[in-house]
Amino acid sequence: MKIALIGASGQAGSRILKELSDRGHTITAIARNPDKIAKLPGVTAVKGDVFDKEGLAALIKGHDAVVSSVHFTASDPDTLIAAARASGVKRYLVVGGAGSLEVAPGKRLVDTPEFPAIYKAEAQKGGDFLDTLRTVGDLDWTFLSPSALFTAGERTGTFRLGKDTLLSSDKGSSISFEDYAIVMADEIETPRHIRQRFTVGY
Repeated sequence: MKIALIGASGQAGSRILKELSDRGHTITAIARNPDKIAKLPGVTAVKGDVFDKEGLAALIKGHDAVVSSVHFTASDPDTLIAAARASGVKRYLVVGGAGSLEVAPGKRLVDTPEFPAIYKAEAQKGGDFLDTLRTVGDLDWTFLSPSALFTAGERTGTFRLGKDTLLSSDKGSSISFEDYAIVMADEIETPRHIRQRFTVGY
């Protein structure tokens, strides 16, 4: 497939880029600083601005799918969605956050007293992005939320999928960037969550 990846040099983005490259896809890797994008088979690194709707639309036009892997506090959902619409690409996938996942019916993780204040703004913006996506009917969007702890680790290939509820085990709630990338790549190749949010964890 031909895939555009916005935020290809970030923590999650770089792992998704490697996973897609390893699977033989052709990727247009977009970042503010393309020099930071890993040089991998099938990857073309390009400079892009997440606040430039027309410029972004031009970069992602003609792809089978576009993945957005950018910080919510450093981007604008309306601009990103508008760029996807303007590009004509129907399949739009977002690296989501865990904050909007439910820990009890009607209670989101971000609204719990123990949620770290340092991550609150990012988590709330992620929830806003998901709320916006849920009003979008002309894109085949998917919002993939990680578990609470989203860190560098191993590519184990062993994980669980869920929907809107935070996944946790006796070891807590976590997923590696590497295993998350497997799930994102699987969803691109075989869409199972069109116009839905889902989550992954151990």
